Amino acid sequence: MSAERPTLPPVRLHSEAELARDALAAPLLARAVRLARWAGPGTRVGAGGELVEAQLPAAAEHLGLAADEDGAAEASEAWRLAVDTGLLDVHDPEGDDAEGTVSAGENLGLLTGGSPQDVLTIWLDGLEAVHADATAPVFDDFADLVGEDGSIDFDSLDWDPEAEAEFLDGVLGNLYLLTVGDGGEGEAPVPLPALAASMIVPDEMGEPTDDILEQVSEAMMRLDDQFRLLEPIGIVAYRPVDETLLAEEGEEAQPPADDEDVSRYGMVRLTPLGLYGIRARMLDAGIDAPAIGDLVDKGADTLLGGIAYYPEAAARTEVEQWLARRGADGAAGELLDAARGADQQAPLRRLHCQQALALVGAEAEPAVRAVLDDAELGGLARVWLAERGAADVPPPPEAMIFWLAIDTIAAQLEADGDLDELQGLVEGLSGQHSGFFDEAWRVAHPATADVLEAMGRLHSDKTKAKEARKAAFKARSRSGG
Repeated sequence: MSAERPTLPPVRLHSEAELARDALAAPLLARAVRLARWAGPGTRVGAGGELVEAQLPAAAEHLGLAADEDGAAEASEAWRLAVDTGLLDVHDPEGDDAEGTVSAGENLGLLTGGSPQDVLTIWLDGLEAVHADATAPVFDDFADLVGEDGSIDFDSLDWDPEAEAEFLDGVLGNLYLLTVGDGGEGEAPVPLPALAASMIVPDEMGEPTDDILEQVSEAMMRLDDQFRLLEPIGIVAYRPVDETLLAEEGEEAQPPADDEDVSRYGMVRLTPLGLYGIRARMLDAGIDAPAIGDLVDKGADTLLGGIAYYPEAAARTEVEQWLARRGADGAAGELLDAARGADQQAPLRRLHCQQALALVGAEAEPAVRAVLDDAELGGLARVWLAERGAADVPPPPEAMIFWLAIDTIAAQLEADGDLDELQGLVEGLSGQHSGFFDEAWRVAHPATADVLEAMGRLHSDKTKAKEARKAAFKARSRSGG
């Protein structure tokens, strides 16, 4: 039942139906769909599946784009996405014809006739393609890279594809963490300089050096290009760097001074679809990125272990969804069974069990009363019954009072709770019982010595703190630890 701390806090995702609608509305995918439906037997493509240049103006016109180089480039980009996502199938040329043809791909039908999951799978393929474009090298003059034999000299680009992808993924990971850590709503945009600095400036550095600031500036401009490419696939809402800054500063915008309007340097936030997409990429990379709702079909042991280190609001929502799927009948007994144990996370499971039982309501009372004599759960049961104003709650034996105090503090220590709250809990529990430390070291709880040591560190009364440390020593001697 023990749980490992997740790498990231749990994210609140929109429903698959909502996300699929967002995916279909993403400008780049919407254009790709329109071109896939526009293409016919007379549509010609090059060796790589690209739309031949002569047909780009017609494609741009179909999309309502300007009849210029920018319009042709946007049409070409949408066409590539249609090919990359299987909305179009490319057929090699026949005979002496140097050009190929296309036909509607299977995925084109899935976008309208498939499930939301089908739509999201196709969209994720599109995200992968756009991500690859965003980390591709920037060509100042492509002709300079082509040798006499027609080969391309990639070494002269000074381009490391793995490093480029790793950097962008790191930035998107930081943006994801900022969004999820803010409750997962993603309402507040993040300044581009802050994102760039999060990847460049060492944590221990005070005032950044000129070299570091130059690196941040270079990263900002690369990210500006990348977010401009990523926005049309729907993962970010992006306000680009103010182009007048480039004119003012030269080739690159320098990081803003304290008194400058930081929004001029670019602002970005993940969309709900972006949270889904970045999480999907993290899961593919083997990163633990939980989402609320992951545990609704699991047993109570997995539920309590899974939410062990969740923020309070996220844990409550997960339990509410679990109860809604399962129903109150039998849930209380299953939760109580899962709360037993002597492992390190067991106190935290019991804490979450007590909080979950509060959500079950009155239906939990028979199951709670059934464990009143249980050494591990009896104290929890009495607290729950007392909080509900239940009658006929038997007074706890003294040993149970001390055991519950140790268990309660052990849960908060494992959860790494707020230090001031933890100090208040320590002083409150020890103050309720005269001679607390004279008795506490005898408690047969696996965490007794650790809890008493922590109380010795946290208690603001020096005399009490010393008593706690002595008690911890006795507890370790008693247990042979």
